[in-house]
Amino acid sequence: MKKNRIITKSKYLNGLKCSRLLWIDCNDRERIPVPDISQQHLFDQGDIVGEIAKKIYPGGIDIPYDRGGFFENIKETKNFLSSRKVLFEAGILEDDLYARVDILRPARDGKWDIIEVKSSTGMKEVYFHDIAFQRYCCEKNGLKIDKCILLHIDNSYEKDGDIDPAGMLKEEDVTDQLDAYIVGIELRLDKIRECISSDDCPKVGIGLYCKDPYNCSMEGECWSALPEDNIFTLYNCGPKRGFPLYERGIETIRDISEDGLSVKQLIQKKCEEAGETHIDKDAIKDFLDTIQYPVYFMDFETINPAVPLFDGTRPYQRIPFQFSVHVQKSSGEKLKHHELLSKDREDPRKKFLEELKEALGKEGTIVVFNRGFEEGVLSELAAFSPEHEGWVRAAKSRVVDLLVPFREFSYYNPVQHGSASIKKVLPAVVGKGYEDMGIAAGGDASALYFQATHGNAEAIEKDKVYSDLEKYCALDTEGMAWILEELVKMVEK
Repeated sequence: MKKNRIITKSKYLNGLKCSRLLWIDCNDRERIPVPDISQQHLFDQGDIVGEIAKKIYPGGIDIPYDRGGFFENIKETKNFLSSRKVLFEAGILEDDLYARVDILRPARDGKWDIIEVKSSTGMKEVYFHDIAFQRYCCEKNGLKIDKCILLHIDNSYEKDGDIDPAGMLKEEDVTDQLDAYIVGIELRLDKIRECISSDDCPKVGIGLYCKDPYNCSMEGECWSALPEDNIFTLYNCGPKRGFPLYERGIETIRDISEDGLSVKQLIQKKCEEAGETHIDKDAIKDFLDTIQYPVYFMDFETINPAVPLFDGTRPYQRIPFQFSVHVQKSSGEKLKHHELLSKDREDPRKKFLEELKEALGKEGTIVVFNRGFEEGVLSELAAFSPEHEGWVRAAKSRVVDLLVPFREFSYYNPVQHGSASIKKVLPAVVGKGYEDMGIAAGGDASALYFQATHGNAEAIEKDKVYSDLEKYCALDTEGMAWILEELVKMVEK
C-alpha cells in the first residue's frame, strides 16, 4: 500500500481530530466519501471569498495549485519570494511538512505576515491550530514571520454597488494567541508520522471528536454499526449527553433507565419498547381548534450567500427565492396550489412579497412547519419593504405551527427516531416521504438553486434543478395538508 507521508495542513488537523481519519486519509483515501451537495456548496462559497480577499492586496502574485500541481507550486513560490510582493497560495515545503498559505504578505525587516482567509464571521479554535501549523512550517523553512492574521467576513457589511473587499472582510491579529498552539507541535507531528507509517488502521471508537469541531467525513462508516434505536436518537440527547451513557455500555434507548428522563423521552422509550404509536387525542384536538378555514399551507426556500448578491443585503442574510402555498377553503376540499420560483439573477424579494400577499388572502390560518423560520424571513422582508410591514404583521398573527403537536409529543411514532422534523413526521403519519425526490433536503435546495441561478450550471441542468425545486417545495406544503388531515382523523376515531 502506497503511503502519502507528506503532512499537509488538512492532514495535521485530521490527526488532531482522529487518528483513524488521518490513517484513512493517507493510506486508503478512496474510503472517504465525496462531499455532498451542501458541503460542496460551503467549499465553493469559501473559494469565492478567497478570490475576493485577493483584491484587497493589489499587485499580488497568484500561484494557483491547479496550474502545475504540488511541485510547481513549491518551485514558483521559491522563485517569487525574492520579489517581496504579496503571494497568493504560496506553497512551503520543509522536510515532510507542506503548507499552502492563502496570503503571504511582506512585512518589516524582511519578515512576512501569514494571512488565513476564512468565510466564517469569527474565530474558531480550530483556526488557531490551522494557522499555527502554517507558521511552524514557514519558520522551519527559514521564513521570518511577523504577524499571523485571520481575515474573515464582517457580517455588519452591507452591499452598496460593487463588493468592497476591504469592507466585507476584516483582519484579526491572532499572533499572540498562537504560542499556546505551537507548544507541543513536534510531539503531535511525531504521533502523526507514526500513525501514517503504520500498516494497520487504528482502532478508534466513536466519540465527541466525531462532531467537534466539525462533523467527520467518516461518520457514516464509523457510526454504521449503531442500532436504529441508539441512544443518540433519544429526544434532546445530543453527543454531550449521549456519550457518557455510550461509554458505560448503554447503546439503545431500551437500555436507558427511566430515572431522570423527561416526559417526552419517556414517551419515546415506551414507544420504542412496545413498537406502538403514542397519540394524545385531547392535546391534538386543542391544537386543531387553533386552525380556522380557509387554511394556507406555506413553505419558503432561501439562500444565504457568504458574499451578498443584492444591494442592501449583508453576508449570510437569507434571501427567499421560492414559496409554495396550498390552499384549502374548507375541510376535505380539494387543494389549490400557488407557487413562485425566481429563475433570474435579479433580487427576488419584491416579487416574492407581492405574489405571496396575493396567495395568502386576507383571512384564515397560515400553517407552517417550524414557524421561527418563516416568521424570521417575513420580518426580514418587512425591513426590506417597509410599506409591507403592516401586512407582514397581520400575516404573522395568522400563523399556526404544525410542528407543535410533534414537538410536544402529542403524537409520536417510533420511526421518527426522536425527531419532529417534517422529513420524519411525514412518513410516520402519512406513509409518504422524500426518498424518490430529485431534491430531498433544504440545504440541497439552496445549494442547487444558487448553482443554477448564480453559478455556471448548463441550461439542461437548470431545467432539472428548477423542476426538482418545484416538486420539493410543493411536497412540503401538500405534505402538511396530508398531516393535518390525518390528525383530524385521529381525534375523530
